[in-house]
Amino acid sequence: MDIDTKGIWEEFSIPLKQFIAKRVQNKYDAEDILQDIFCKIHDHIETLKDESKIHAWVYQITRNAIIDYYRTNKSVTAELTDLPDTVNTDFIGDDVSREVADCLKTILNHLPEKYREAIVLTEFENLTQRDLAQRLGLSLSGAKSRVQRARAKLKEILLGCCHLEFDRLGNITDYKRKHLTCKYC
Repeated sequence: MDIDTKGIWEEFSIPLKQFIAKRVQNKYDAEDILQDIFCKIHDHIETLKDESKIHAWVYQITRNAIIDYYRTNKSVTAELTDLPDTVNTDFIGDDVSREVADCLKTILNHLPEKYREAIVLTEFENLTQRDLAQRLGLSLSGAKSRVQRARAKLKEILLGCCHLEFDRLGNITDYKRKHLTCKYC
């Protein structure tokens, strides 16, 4: 195999650092993760059978390293206030989307750990449900059920505290709190 760790570093270090920085807010943690990734690449380069799949292989290692970071730093996943806003704000006023996104983050913090972890890994870290099952030691159907239950709990809590209005495409156009003392909004 003609690929070496130095060549991979030259090609992937900058894009990987940007990829990690979007998912991990602390720049020092992002740099540590990047170094760990290249140690793993160096240690396991011989396991890569097909050089044409180097990009997918490197990014899979990276995604797994980010997941490992969040799993070993429970305090990071316990509070999701540092996650970037993932709600598409192009279709509605920024205020409404920010407020609903903040409300969802607060609701996530109140979910049981197993449901919070399922949502964070699949929705924020873009892990497939199959990868989630492998990562958590669940069957594929068990992982799918966990994600569905987590989404249902989020929806139940959100609709319990807020009245949401949608456009014909399902985008939120407005919301009103049902109770002035809602602990989530």
